[in-house]
Amino acid sequence: MAPDAALVADELPDLDDRLVEPGTPYEMWDGELVHVSPADPPHGTRQLQLGALIEAHTGPEFEAADDLLTRTSKVDDIAPDVSVYPAAPDPRTRGRQIGHLAFEIVATQSLGRAGKKAAKLVGRGVRRVFAIDVERSRALEWSAERGAWCELDPAGHIEDPALAVALPIEALIHDAKADDAVARALLAKDNPVLAGSRAEGRAEGRAEGMAEGMARAVIVLLAARGVAVDGAARERILAERDPQQLHRWIVRAASCTTTAELLADD
Repeated sequence: MAPDAALVADELPDLDDRLVEPGTPYEMWDGELVHVSPADPPHGTRQLQLGALIEAHTGPEFEAADDLLTRTSKVDDIAPDVSVYPAAPDPRTRGRQIGHLAFEIVATQSLGRAGKKAAKLVGRGVRRVFAIDVERSRALEWSAERGAWCELDPAGHIEDPALAVALPIEALIHDAKADDAVARALLAKDNPVLAGSRAEGRAEGRAEGMAEGMARAVIVLLAARGVAVDGAARERILAERDPQQLHRWIVRAASCTTTAELLADD
């Protein structure tokens, strides 16, 4: 870090030095308390999908988080919809490191407002900030040099050291593509649950064996994330033989918090 950069960093408050109370619907912009309304569809729906998508593609040395408050200046305390930051603590402060990537859903807020937020995040040190424009089905990246959003090729990918697998832009802007992208990313990362289920299915050489392996993968993935599975839910999952339903459950198991949420559409 250059001496002048270190000086600026020392003058800034800690990332987790709060101006607003965590867990409340507020941010601080330019010293003014701003109410952040709870999300309606399509924002809430896309944010849930985005979180699962980013988590699946994130590298092992990084964490992904929703609505993570970040102190960007002495007068700003703001929360991107999804953040990706190093899992290891900052070697200098021992606190959380600044995020490498940030993602904003643009549905009710304007791109202009999202741009102001992006500029604040980049000014604090976030390397890259992206916006998902739900209404126009497009993804954009903030250019600090231009002070503007730059639209990304929907057929392209986002490649970054914080990502273990390149993130397909099509999956960011089309919710129907998100589930497939999550599954592909987990397989590309050699996820032991999915890889084990797939290997078991091939060894048995039968559709029954594949379905049983996928069902067990759902149970193991939930257990690994600390989601309680009662007897009735366990029986329901293990009895399922529809590969498409099991595929949906595997993807959902990566982000759900209860088995009721997993089985909500049954």
